[in-house]
Amino acid sequence: MNFFKKIFTTSKNKDLEANEVKEDIDIPLDKNFVTKFTKKNGKFLYCTHQEEVNQNLIHILQENSWEKAYCLDSDLQKLLLIANSSTSGTQNSKIPFFTTCEYLIAKDGNIMFTSNQLGEQRLTDLPINFIVFAKTSQIVNDKGDALIGINSKNKQEIPTNIGAIKCYTPNKKNNDFMNYGNNNSKNLYLLLLEDL
Repeated sequence: MNFFKKIFTTSKNKDLEANEVKEDIDIPLDKNFVTKFTKKNGKFLYCTHQEEVNQNLIHILQENSWEKAYCLDSDLQKLLLIANSSTSGTQNSKIPFFTTCEYLIAKDGNIMFTSNQLGEQRLTDLPINFIVFAKTSQIVNDKGDALIGINSKNKQEIPTNIGAIKCYTPNKKNNDFMNYGNNNSKNLYLLLLEDL
């Protein structure tokens, strides 16, 4: 009797997984990304124009009482000036890391970074609080599409230090054996600008 139960349970689970995959195909990439991202406790702010980005950045900084942000990107440093905030050239656990990203991965709600954003620093060494500025054109279906995009954009010199933030609950324990010792969990705010 248990033999038949195992067979039927397995086929039901496979049917459920197939339905989930089918649902992901039917959902637009941006909606799929946002759903998976927020399900993992990511904080998402959709912006239709640059002024909204500026206002939302001001609100994030005020809400968390952050007067400075650690930022390596000169264009983003200008946004911090508009938000009446200063930049710090050295990281500190009490201030957020303000950065762009390479891609937003719709399939699992992850955000991919490379040395273009992080330099030679590992994600685990950066502050626990992140503010990421991205555009809707950076949303791709899966990691494979993201890696193809990185290769095609950077034909002369492919960036190193490729990694992704997969969890937006910093103190959550991850029991996945494949992630042992690699906790990239961050308290993350995403400012997503519509550019399509």
